[in-house]
Amino acid sequence: MGRRPELTGGGLIRGMGGWASVKALRRAKAYMKGDERILGDGDFVNEVLAQAQEDYEQRYRLASMGLTVDDVAVRVAQLMQMPVEQIWLPGKRRGLVQARSLLCFWSVRELGVSMAALAKKLGISCTAVSQSMIRGEQIARQNNYRLTDNFKC
Repeated sequence: MGRRPELTGGGLIRGMGGWASVKALRRAKAYMKGDERILGDGDFVNEVLAQAQEDYEQRYRLASMGLTVDDVAVRVAQLMQMPVEQIWLPGKRRGLVQARSLLCFWSVRELGVSMAALAKKLGISCTAVSQSMIRGEQIARQNNYRLTDNFKC
């Protein structure tokens, strides 16, 4: 369909009604936060960037504590009342699947471990890690589990 003006200029510019509107706001000294990676108005962009900053700070805090995937496994074993060695074993028993799901969720989301590295360590596929993360998030929310609550390693 060729070059279409309604599809150029980035999210903020298009959302504001084009360059003319953005320039008019600049002349009026009314600024709106924008980021070419995020589509949405200034409030939404601020919200997304604030959440990203919180996630970064959480990962940095956990890294400064020296937490590793093995430490996460210890925490999961405490919560699930099972030996930590059992978490690394293959199997599809309900308790084991829940434990590994929490491990995947916290390792990837909280520590920033790559799904590929975790998949290799667990001997499962990246897709399985991704699905486990979804389950793990649900388990953590339903039971109000937090990685750092009463953590002993």
